[in-house]
Amino acid sequence: MKHLVFILMLIASPLWAVEPDEILADPVLEARARDISKGLRCLVCQNESIDESHASLARDLRILVRERLISGDSDDQTVDFIVERYGEYVLLQPRASGSTLLLWGAGPLMLLLAAGMGFIYLRGRSSANEPGNDALSDAEETRLREILGSNSKE
Repeated sequence: MKHLVFILMLIASPLWAVEPDEILADPVLEARARDISKGLRCLVCQNESIDESHASLARDLRILVRERLISGDSDDQTVDFIVERYGEYVLLQPRASGSTLLLWGAGPLMLLLAAGMGFIYLRGRSSANEPGNDALSDAEETRLREILGSNSKE
């Protein structure tokens, strides 16, 4: 029985991140705050939302979200306010804006560029190794015989 209680406590531990004194009396506002908190990254923890984090900065952000909602801000206004203060990194799901699209597109673009350069390199290398290019000119053959002849005499 003790093990079952312990396992249930471990499963429910992320729910404990939001302290009881943070919870709003209005269930609709609280639900909005929780939805927003689930989309914001804790700046102290790696890839953990502020809703799940126990860090003091995450607590401050949760309180800030609730204060903005109480003051009458919409969900988008609240998120925009926090992004303005902390940057796009605070979003767990980044917006599709110019800089993020550039970052998302840079990887596949570099892969295509490298594949194209590799294709051009290999194609040029194979044409240099064609049988017609290996033949020596008459002057080269004469010089080679002189070199080989002088080395064999030594």
